[in-house]
This record gives sequence, structure tokens and C-alpha cells, in this order.
Amino acid sequence: MKGYLNDRMPVKDALKMKYKRFDTSKDQFTSMQFKTKEPKVPIKAIIIAFFMFVSGSILIIIGALLYTGHIDAEYSDRMWPLFIIGSLLFLPGFYHVRIAYYAWRKYEGFSFEDIPTDE
Repeated sequence: MKGYLNDRMPVKDALKMKYKRFDTSKDQFTSMQFKTKEPKVPIKAIIIAFFMFVSGSILIIIGALLYTGHIDAEYSDRMWPLFIIGSLLFLPGFYHVRIAYYAWRKYEGFSFEDIPTDE
């Protein structure tokens, strides 16, 4: 019997499953069928998004300081690349950090499943 179970499903998943006996006097549907697990929190993706958000913000601020002249004008030719790269990092970082925050606060319509992961 054990060999049969190992062929059908991995042992680690079989041990975590919870079973419930059906009530034979009623239909064969229970509310347990429609319960979903809490999604795993994608910590790695949130850390990467936070890093992108912070580094993009820093690059945009440095570009703005170059534009306004608070940083020496000798480096003014580097202003546009800083704005562009900073924007490319800031926008997706902010978007995913916002989703993570709203999912953590359990706002309706937001879930950790909305954050893409490498899995």
C-alpha cells in the first residue's frame, strides 16, 4: 500500500492532507471543498521590489539634483540616464511594494498571489 501512495503523490503532501468523512445522508458536497489555502508570502520578490523602489528613488533624486544644479554642473550630462534608469526601477518597484502592502493589510482585491515569483 505504501508503494502505491508513493506512486500517486509525494509523501510530504500526503502527510499534510486533512480528511473529512462525507455525510452519506446528504449530497456529497461539503464546504471544505471550496476552502482555499492562504497564499505563501513571496519574501524574495518583495525584497527585490523594495530594492528596486529604493534604488529608483535614489537615482531619480540624484538626477533631479543634477538638473537643478545642486550637484556640480560638470556631471550634468549624466542627468537623463539617471532619470531613465531611475524611472525603470522605481515604477515596477513601487507597483509591487504597493500590492504587497495592500495584501498584508488584507484590502479586498489584493493578494500575495498577484506578485510574480520565480517559482
